Amino acid sequence: MTDLRDRLGKAVFQRVAGPDGPANRARIHDTPGPRWFGPERPIRTVHGDASMFIGGLSALLLQSLHPLAMAAVSAHSGFRGDPWGRLQRTSTFLAVTTYGTASDAEDAVARVRAIHLRVRGTTAEGLPYHAADPHLLGWVHAAETDSFLRAHERYGARPLDTAGYDDYVADTARVAEALGVIDPPRDRQALARRLAMYRPELRATPEARAAARFLLLHPPVPLAVRPFYGVLAANAVALLPRRERGVLRLPRLPVVEGLAVQPAGLLLTHTIRWAMSSGSRSRPE
Repeated sequence: MTDLRDRLGKAVFQRVAGPDGPANRARIHDTPGPRWFGPERPIRTVHGDASMFIGGLSALLLQSLHPLAMAAVSAHSGFRGDPWGRLQRTSTFLAVTTYGTASDAEDAVARVRAIHLRVRGTTAEGLPYHAADPHLLGWVHAAETDSFLRAHERYGARPLDTAGYDDYVADTARVAEALGVIDPPRDRQALARRLAMYRPELRATPEARAAARFLLLHPPVPLAVRPFYGVLAANAVALLPRRERGVLRLPRLPVVEGLAVQPAGLLLTHTIRWAMSSGSRSRPE
């Protein structure tokens, strides 16, 4: 069983962190110096849990509903041509800003801001977009934070209390401000209000539906892994807010989800957590 756990843990880590994962992990955790977040901060608890696998996929589906954000992703991110590379870059950014030194976190943010400055264009409807737009950055941040939070609340090994999740939102606000978000929410109620503010702007464009089909029906994973990915995808969909799920025309089956989908998601995250605890660190970065 130990050998199986080691092999499974290494396989998951390699997919999520990429070929430079071991070196990045050593640099992130072993470099001395002050950090943005100390060991006691909730952001470390949430971002270090296997629930992030479900929360991350759910966040992508939710973020796709803003037409300007989705147009920028569709035209510039290359998520279809190199989905694993995009995942690895995102996971590394989350790891550096959550666990790395303040200097490394600032460098990572500066690189992302430089990329955002270059990403601009026009939607099929003629609307201009710019990835550095604080309003669009605010949507991406709010959708991501809410998805990670709700995934941890439902699937996390040690869910936080109300104050803990408020502190998690406050922690993420520090990273969001560094990226260019203006006045990001700092507690859960403010996060809910911010998401509600964006709702009139959300809709399922052809690009959003194509992204959902790619992520849910045609994932870039081997056939042997498809059943496990199916569990992940079903739980990511179940995690979406009801209104946004309806906008994407994704089915809702409460009885099936309660009896089968969520228990399978809990088992999956438990298995990932077990596998990744085989090394010196259990974090998925």
